[in-house]
Amino acid sequence: KEKDEWKAAPCIIRKGDGGFLYATTDLATIDYRVKEWKADEIWYVVGAPQQLHFRQVFAAAQRRGVNTKMTHIAFGSILGPDGKMFKTRSGETVGLLEVIDEAIERARAAADEKDQGLSDVEKDEVARIIGSGAVKYAELSQNRLTDYKFSWDKMLSLQGNTAPYLQYAYARVAGLFRKVDNYDATAAVVLTEPAEKALAVALAQLADVLHSVAREGYPHYLCQYLYHVATLFMRFYEACPVLKSKGSVRASRLQLAKLTANTLKTGLDLLGIGVLEAI
Repeated sequence: KEKDEWKAAPCIIRKGDGGFLYATTDLATIDYRVKEWKADEIWYVVGAPQQLHFRQVFAAAQRRGVNTKMTHIAFGSILGPDGKMFKTRSGETVGLLEVIDEAIERARAAADEKDQGLSDVEKDEVARIIGSGAVKYAELSQNRLTDYKFSWDKMLSLQGNTAPYLQYAYARVAGLFRKVDNYDATAAVVLTEPAEKALAVALAQLADVLHSVAREGYPHYLCQYLYHVATLFMRFYEACPVLKSKGSVRASRLQLAKLTANTLKTGLDLLGIGVLEAI
């Protein structure tokens, strides 16, 4: 729309010289997905600059009789520390595999510094899970429509809304259960302390959050939720002694801890991120 008037923006399917364009192959692909795969919905996860292209293609497909719901799930750009497009020093676009490889290398260096008695094979596995998870979470935790600045330090930090922080929260629960001999998986959850109640309420919201993510196509909703759960668990862990408590109180708090670990693992798994039993 220009100066309150609609401007013609035709979807060109075939050029005058007979050549085909992106719209041509996109429409052919839509036909295949609808006729062969019987698709109920088709989602296109492509950068925001392609919004006009997909509006044109969807409109053209609908005029050809396609009634299947089609959605362009647009996303913004990754920026460097200077606020400009994230590129190498030589000015080339940075590939995802390069970023993941470097994240794994940095995580491996951190594992070497801690020297927790792990073998080289175990350190490699820890580095792979933490490094690749950090990259995925850094991308998915942002509102997909906004640009964001890429930061290695923030991405791999054990503090704040990062994958390592969530993985650390999961590992803390795992460490807790390594000290437990008699866990009752059927014990009732009894909530008396404010920190217990806040955590339990958050844990009960997972299904609603996942529904919102699926309906609106915003994975950062899930990231925000998992960070909220991890933060509430840390508060609960500090305010409500678990192993030092007795009887039904101890059993109830162990249940909350186990539910927290299950929720974090489920959510991170949906984001394609693994967990570790120890960090």
